[in-house]
Amino acid sequence: MPRRAVMTSVADEHAAPGGAASVDRAVTLLGLFAQSGGPFTLSSLAEQARLYKSTVLRLLASLEHSGLVLKQADGRYALGPMVAQLYASYAASFSLESVVMPVLRDLVAHTSESAAFHVRQGEHRLCLYRVDSPQPVRDHVRVGDLMPLTQGAGGRVLLAYAGVQGELYDRIRREQVAVLCGDRVPELAGVSSPVFDAAGTLVGALTLTMPKERLADAHAPNVVRAAHTLTARLGGRFPPAVT
Repeated sequence: MPRRAVMTSVADEHAAPGGAASVDRAVTLLGLFAQSGGPFTLSSLAEQARLYKSTVLRLLASLEHSGLVLKQADGRYALGPMVAQLYASYAASFSLESVVMPVLRDLVAHTSESAAFHVRQGEHRLCLYRVDSPQPVRDHVRVGDLMPLTQGAGGRVLLAYAGVQGELYDRIRREQVAVLCGDRVPELAGVSSPVFDAAGTLVGALTLTMPKERLADAHAPNVVRAAHTLTARLGGRFPPAVT
């Protein structure tokens, strides 16, 4: 009798080191709802998670018992009321600073340049958080400083994702990063990438600044990675690049 083919599940491919396989698989199922909302049939969940239906059914029984998943009258599965309760607790205790600052510190440690997080405030951008470069020659923007939206990489990113048209903004949306020299201050360069929340809404711009002679090719991918990391920690996802 031929052996049944062994499937490598999505959870197996992204298993937590030292974690529990059953928890990894349950979290993978919940992740499917995060990606597209659902509701899902048992077959659809099994197919997307690459798990046997019998395994998915057991996982759903536990998730349904805890209120994380709800079985609808038509047999499909949707997120349950416990998700809303968890989100309310998360929102009540959430601190943007505690999420943003570690990413900025890591970026500065990796690049030795100054990193900041800018948000739009009317027709200006506000430096909400910042970590200074350890090097003596750097820009001297401070937390709380207001700068024009139409100057500097961070401002250009905020405008690009507000829908402003033009060749520069089209390129930023296409590449998901702005790399500019002398746009705000002649001696400075800036690299900035957008950050998004769980609803896909622009939260702000993560920006690296340095004297223009220190601008390096590696800065852009480093900033984009940091922006992706921060977006993920906010529960968000980057939108597809505009082509």
